[in-house]
Amino acid sequence: MNANPRSGCPINLTLEVVGDAWSLLVLRDMMFGGRRHFRELLLKSQEGISSNILADRLKTLLAVGVLTKADDPSHKQKAIYSLTEKGIQLLPVLAQLSSWGLRFQPVTPDMAVRAQILQDGGQPLLDDFMDELRESHLGIPRPQDGPRVVARLRAAYEEVVAQQAAETRAAS
Repeated sequence: MNANPRSGCPINLTLEVVGDAWSLLVLRDMMFGGRRHFRELLLKSQEGISSNILADRLKTLLAVGVLTKADDPSHKQKAIYSLTEKGIQLLPVLAQLSSWGLRFQPVTPDMAVRAQILQDGGQPLLDDFMDELRESHLGIPRPQDGPRVVARLRAAYEEVVAQQAAETRAAS
């Protein structure tokens, strides 16, 4: 965090933490894509983040307490990144950005489907999703059973991608 913020405005202070596109995209990929390793975040970034930018953003997000980093027990040379509660609390912010994008930007169907589900599900769905993130990143068991939001979002995305592929095959 900047020791000398431009102002004490809550919007300014938040932007000093997550106000660049790459930080938000790293958080998106961790939340929606389940990416927890540097290599996954680097190679599976749809937008093509460079390794030096990724390293810088991870360092910043660690420094401000949005992420933690630990040794990966499955591989000695890997680290695993986890969202903190502070990071998980950014999910509604990302959902609102998605809703705005749905309304005002030329989104593609495959990228819009998850945002639409979150928008339609409202706060109860966001709460369930945050509980899932707490379980996977913080080890806190979910308070309820039932269908998982992540699985629902993934299935909807895969269905749209399959439909687009079938339409492409039919057109050729």
